[in-house]
Amino acid sequence: MTIPEGVAAPETLLLPGVLDAAEAAATVRSILAEQRPDGGIPWFTGGHLDPWDHTEAAMALDAAGEHAAADRAYRWLAEQQNPDGSWYAGYYGDGAPGVSNRAVESNFCAYVAVGSWHHYLTTGDDAFVDRMWPVVRRALDFTVGLQLPGGPIAWRLDEDGAPAQEALLTGSSSILHALRCGLAIAEHRQEPQPDWELAAGLLQHAVAEHPERFLDKGRYSMDWYYPVLGGALSGAAAERRLAADWDRFVVDGLGVRCVSDRPWVTGGESAELALALWAVGRHEDAATILRWIRRLRNQDGSYWTGYVFEDDAIWPEEHTTWTAGSMLLAVAVLGGDPATCAVFAADKLPGGLAVQGCC
Repeated sequence: MTIPEGVAAPETLLLPGVLDAAEAAATVRSILAEQRPDGGIPWFTGGHLDPWDHTEAAMALDAAGEHAAADRAYRWLAEQQNPDGSWYAGYYGDGAPGVSNRAVESNFCAYVAVGSWHHYLTTGDDAFVDRMWPVVRRALDFTVGLQLPGGPIAWRLDEDGAPAQEALLTGSSSILHALRCGLAIAEHRQEPQPDWELAAGLLQHAVAEHPERFLDKGRYSMDWYYPVLGGALSGAAAERRLAADWDRFVVDGLGVRCVSDRPWVTGGESAELALALWAVGRHEDAATILRWIRRLRNQDGSYWTGYVFEDDAIWPEEHTTWTAGSMLLAVAVLGGDPATCAVFAADKLPGGLAVQGCC
């Protein structure tokens, strides 16, 4: 991997015990080094590329001030979007043409709204919004079309195009976040989207009040914190949820387990929990989690995906752009970056139509 020179990280990416100026710049360069000429950002050189993680890495580039590179990432999304508004679940990461996984995952499709709103807030570029608005609108219309009775969003279309009649709590929480960012873009453009407002309200109610409407994936830490990260829960309800399973998932001094019954902490889940902790005002706890996962930092500024603590082993042996990206976004909110804070703060986004108690 060739690391580009000439990158300087903004002060919002500096956090004592987590990243200093040189380290932050190196992490930004590690993502830039993986970005392909067409704008795509795979997990690592030659590895898988999916639209959700690609967007998270692009958001990290914007938080670092690398707006031209982020713009290329969004152009890649626009070029790859299917006519129905979706994207496939996987693309060849080495730049070879074609699709590696023809299934369609609904939260992958929706997340372009989060990234697009974040890019606008970092740049103020109305021409970008004009260009991406049709992309976002098609993506969210497609996603809302997969809403199931009771509010959840079907989590995928199989490779034969048949929609699943089941929903994932993590995926639906992420979609709620995306719908709210999409509504923010719609408000900015003065183009109301009542279908999105209703869908967001029904989805928020389902995530907050009806966990039985989702597949049971309680072993996974993402199902624990994503209702907070996605904005379905805030205030006392969010605090109660985080407290309820803290000891199941958080390993003191090491980070956050990906799965409750495995001795494996991962950088992505740890950084995302830090974002959720920031959202409820627990800034020091968030910073502590990020300090714990310094063991995942590679010499070149990239981050290993995870650490098996029973074996004292890095696993898998890969440096993922989305791990680096989630780390930079978590540091950015703690550093007060205005755009990143606005995107991840529940009270800074439109809430959709309130439907509490309706179903």
